[in-house]
Amino acid sequence: MTFGGFAFILQGQVSGADIDTRCYVRLKGAFGIISEKKLRQQRLAKLLENNPMATDRELASLFGVSVSTMRLDRALMGVPELRERVRRMAQEAGSKLRSLSRSEIVGDLLELEPNKWALSVLRTTREMAFRTTDILWDHYIYAQASSVAVAVIEAATVIVDSMRGEYKGHAKVGDMLVARAKVGVNKDNRYIVSVRTRVGEKEIFVARFITQILNPEMA
Repeated sequence: MTFGGFAFILQGQVSGADIDTRCYVRLKGAFGIISEKKLRQQRLAKLLENNPMATDRELASLFGVSVSTMRLDRALMGVPELRERVRRMAQEAGSKLRSLSRSEIVGDLLELEPNKWALSVLRTTREMAFRTTDILWDHYIYAQASSVAVAVIEAATVIVDSMRGEYKGHAKVGDMLVARAKVGVNKDNRYIVSVRTRVGEKEIFVARFITQILNPEMA
């Protein structure tokens, strides 16, 4: 039977004078709500993988929910708030870094799996833009991509031997640049590293670097 939006299932078992009554209550539409929440959390995990710098306010806007709902989702998933998330990621990535010092990275190195892949983020400021516009100088985009291409290689000294790239869009003051590096084939201490840089969901730079290890005996 139903009452006030609830569905009740009553089961009664009589044994002598004892009555064992079990009541199962199911909130009408609850299964739909639960699945929607689970789907949102799955999308949230994927989004944070692509953009770990997203704030709770930005995430709430993307999902069309309140900031408090987004914070609750994040807490239930065990994902820390942005500042703590960045600190932990940078600390872990930095502990694996060999080819550069942390101060030589353009942006913040947040993820690193040596000789496999890496991720860095660059917060853009007014000083990085052309004097008369809010469009970012292109060399900042290249510098971030170049540094993450070197950082992903596990060796003491790594240089960029050559690069082929394409600017596919522009970045503006206030944008967050997310650059992902992926290591491909390697031969004779040379590695092909592909880097893709995004602002949100928009890809603005794609490049293929050939990096070279110097003094391989020290690698």
